[in-house]
Formats: sequence, structure tokens, C-alpha cells
Amino acid sequence: MKPYDISVTVTPHYLPDESRPEEQQFVFAYTVRITNRGQHAAQIISRHWLITDGQQQTQEVRGLGVVGQQPLLAPGETFEYTSGCPLPTPVGTMQGTYHCVGENGVPFEVPIEEFMLAMPRTLH
Repeated sequence: MKPYDISVTVTPHYLPDESRPEEQQFVFAYTVRITNRGQHAAQIISRHWLITDGQQQTQEVRGLGVVGQQPLLAPGETFEYTSGCPLPTPVGTMQGTYHCVGENGVPFEVPIEEFMLAMPRTLH
């Protein structure tokens, strides 16, 4: 077991009731599950997202914490939250990193693997 081992899983969902395809507005929610699989406590300090739409336009989003919080995760603890992302295309991707600090004060990065945002029936 590593001293700091944070796992991240993301489950995206298309929000048809909030989207307006005729106006090129597609809204997605994504639920993030962050689990501390390491030996020591760690805190999520900030996030950095790269959001790419279907026309390969990328925007960066940086900010403190996640959904207004900076959760401190003891070994074995999980923090889950849901957030949203509007896109001008029915398909896109997100990926990024969480900047964390271990209980020893040493900062480290946790990668967030790329995941797909897709309106149903747009991918074959």
C-alpha cells in the first residue's frame, strides 16, 4: 500500500431537460468518486479541468476545492460529488488533475483520466 494513493472514478450523464440542442447547448452532469486507498490522510486542495468539445475547442477550468469544499480523506474514506458542464456540441471529453496535500504537508497531483460526455445516440 502506498502512502498516498487516491483513486478517482467519474460517471457522466446527459441532462436532456437542461439542454437545448436547437441552440447548440448540451448540458452534462458528472458524478466523481474520490477514494483514499493510501496509508495516510490527504486533502483535496484544488482542481484543474481540460474540457474539449466535439470541435476540439478546449477550455481550462481551475479552482479551489470541489463543489466549494476541500475534503480531507482519511485512509479508506470516499468523497462523492456531482457537478455539471455545458457544451456547444453533443459530444466532448473532460480530463484533469486534483492538487492534494498529504498529512505530512507534501503536495501531490492526482490525475483524472479522460472521460466522454455524449448525448445518447450520438456515438456509433
